[in-house]
Amino acid sequence: MAFYQQQPFYNPRIPFSGQIQGGLQDGKSIIISGRVLPGANRFHVNLQCGSHSGADIALHFNPRYESPGYVVHNTCQSRSWGSEERKYESPFSQGQTFTLQILVEQDKYKISTNGRHFMDYRHRIPYTQVDTVSVDGMVELNSIAFQNPAGYIAPQAGYQPQYAMPPGCGFPAYPSAPNYTIPYKTVISGGLHPGKNIVINGVINPNASRITFNLRYRSGIAFHYNPRFDEKVVVRNTNQMENWGTEERSGGLPFQRGQPFQVTISCNPHHYNVFVNRKQAHTYKHRFTMLHDIDILEICGDLQLTLVQA
Repeated sequence: MAFYQQQPFYNPRIPFSGQIQGGLQDGKSIIISGRVLPGANRFHVNLQCGSHSGADIALHFNPRYESPGYVVHNTCQSRSWGSEERKYESPFSQGQTFTLQILVEQDKYKISTNGRHFMDYRHRIPYTQVDTVSVDGMVELNSIAFQNPAGYIAPQAGYQPQYAMPPGCGFPAYPSAPNYTIPYKTVISGGLHPGKNIVINGVINPNASRITFNLRYRSGIAFHYNPRFDEKVVVRNTNQMENWGTEERSGGLPFQRGQPFQVTISCNPHHYNVFVNRKQAHTYKHRFTMLHDIDILEICGDLQLTLVQA
């Protein structure tokens, strides 16, 4: 069974309330990326049965920054809260970026924080009644994305580029369905052009050595962006005719092992700007200038992906 792939909400303002198109299904995920504000006391994410005031809340996920910090999980029916389920752990630090994933299963929600399982919450309201996600409190959001159950195939999944692959990520000849498995590949629809932004959200593995983001064209890699935790540097380079150019290594390493990240690669007329967690990290002058020919994004290495907008 295939479900419509809902587009993410990008940079939504708080308080936020948005429709879950088609509602929830067994196997569907909601992925929320953002940052807890410095000095935050609490925030919450609700899965609701309607967007009106007083709507039933099937899942209330509520980190509270007291001493010790903890997370409240609960359900509200007919304006009456049920019994709280508390976990005395703070999965998200004040002032830090985070990724929250809620996976729907037949009998429960599986809740993961920064790529690790946090807890299960058994359904008190049938998940089929849920059609709204809302977020409020001392938090800012990068995105709220939706991942369909296994078996959903995107239209682009049949795309088979006949590319000769110079050294890179070692991909198969065609991209997989968009479930963000690593290594990951996707088509940049229409190729690059000035004003085009590519946004990548994910979590760095706790013992990561290296990760790679490649912007490819038919016979090479226009932009190779390669954070190396073993060397504490981000290497930038271009591969043309199976030959690497001169590496650029300045600018430090704006990633942390075990932490979520958002990378935005912004294409300008003469260079790329790379933003990491909304702060400019690197600039790279175009060496391959036929931007419209750059039509593949590759990602590999020691990371998990939660959202890719290419």
